Amino acid sequence: MAADPEANPESVARAIVLRQLTNSPKSRLQLARKLAERNVPEDVAEAVLDRFEEVRLIDDADFAEMWVRSRSQSRKLARGALRRELADKGIDTETAEQALAQVSDEDELSAARDLVARRLRSGTDLSDRTERDKQTRRLASMLARKGYQPSAAFRIVGEVLDEALAGEPESYRTGPESHSIGSRGGPDPDDFG
Repeated sequence: MAADPEANPESVARAIVLRQLTNSPKSRLQLARKLAERNVPEDVAEAVLDRFEEVRLIDDADFAEMWVRSRSQSRKLARGALRRELADKGIDTETAEQALAQVSDEDELSAARDLVARRLRSGTDLSDRTERDKQTRRLASMLARKGYQPSAAFRIVGEVLDEALAGEPESYRTGPESHSIGSRGGPDPDDFG
């Protein structure tokens, strides 16, 4: 009769790592944390993780590239947010920067513009300065939560709102404050400290 694999810490560690990798790709640090949670001795955990790296079942560079690709496309996160997420997962700075290189400035700008255009509430009277300012703050805050720099967020929101206003019927632009909607429109980013 075979010995119980649960009695062998190395077998337990291998089973935990395989189960974790079956669910989704993980970084080495994520797996090390999981093994620590399950009280696997540190020296056993290191040996098992080293072996999984040798056979390329754990590869932080591949993980980082996949993570950046997935999160930048599905969640439209900016490089700053992606960089923080990778750091939280134990990806070193150099590996993270190599993975982040696959997201260009144009990709980031396009994603931000797409987010703003999708989240802009239809029927919003953008010629009303108060309503436009409210939309600008709401949309710029959404971009900031996704890791975009405040200056870029306000600029992108202003451009999308200007384009939306230009595409609206003339009656929407004849309000008393329509003359004050400059090329950027909206509040000054410095107003939000």
